[in-house]
Amino acid sequence: MDKIIRCITSDGAIMAAAIDASDIVFTAKKLHHLSRSATAALGRLLCATSIMGAMLKQKDATINLRVMGDGELGPVITAGDSRGNVRGYVGNCDCPTEYYSNGKINVAKAVGKNGVLNVMRDYGSGEPYVGQVELVSGEIAEDITNYYATSEQIPTVCALGVLIDKEDGEVMLAGGLLIQLLPGADDSTIDKLEKNIEKLDPVTTMLAKGMSILDICKTALEGFEVEVLDENPVNYVCTCSREKLEKFFCSMSDEDIRSMADEKGVAIANCHFCNKRYIFTKEELEKIIKEKNS
Repeated sequence: MDKIIRCITSDGAIMAAAIDASDIVFTAKKLHHLSRSATAALGRLLCATSIMGAMLKQKDATINLRVMGDGELGPVITAGDSRGNVRGYVGNCDCPTEYYSNGKINVAKAVGKNGVLNVMRDYGSGEPYVGQVELVSGEIAEDITNYYATSEQIPTVCALGVLIDKEDGEVMLAGGLLIQLLPGADDSTIDKLEKNIEKLDPVTTMLAKGMSILDICKTALEGFEVEVLDENPVNYVCTCSREKLEKFFCSMSDEDIRSMADEKGVAIANCHFCNKRYIFTKEELEKIIKEKNS
């Protein structure tokens, strides 16, 4: 079972969150039949979205991330809630996969280095908060780090990883780590943290060693007293439903609703996040129109 944990140092100077999202990314790959590069890119953004969602204070708050680079992958889109549950999809599921000389997937090539990262937080009341920054690498983790530094002025370190079996392309491990300096951090705290980060293994390497997400946080915060804020299970969760689609149809004109039906008299809607198919007959569309206008 996938889990996410949030920790803080006892002096209130550093917050750290870590996630094991291996099942989430495995599910995403199966749902969307993703290539290796698409799996790595979407998997990294799903990990980041889960962590960022779990940091939202409001119970019903949601978060949406969109990476749009100039690579063959197209848009990478994810959504999450305040419990850390996430879902997502990419523009090109069959994006070609290239590798660096060290054998790691070249995610930056798939995503593209020129583009933007959009972050939207909806707290359930008032206008959503929207932030946008230019991509700095297309590798996702560096772009999340840059987002916090540029858009929110919070010193942040982000590490994201997806380990894929080179033989069969299956997801073996996926996870992430996000560390942020809080207002109480002084120079000695920063120096100590920087030394820890320099010797830190990749997240998937730590998971492969059998380390728990708490172990990962404690390793990153070695030399500090660590307190656990919360630890919760997280899943790949799609929120689509027939009722939501009907509600959306009600925002359309009568003519547009009728035009959705094909020559067989049915309208088919597919969810981008889970690939579930919803079928509406011509009679059902007329019923929606009648209820809309009543």
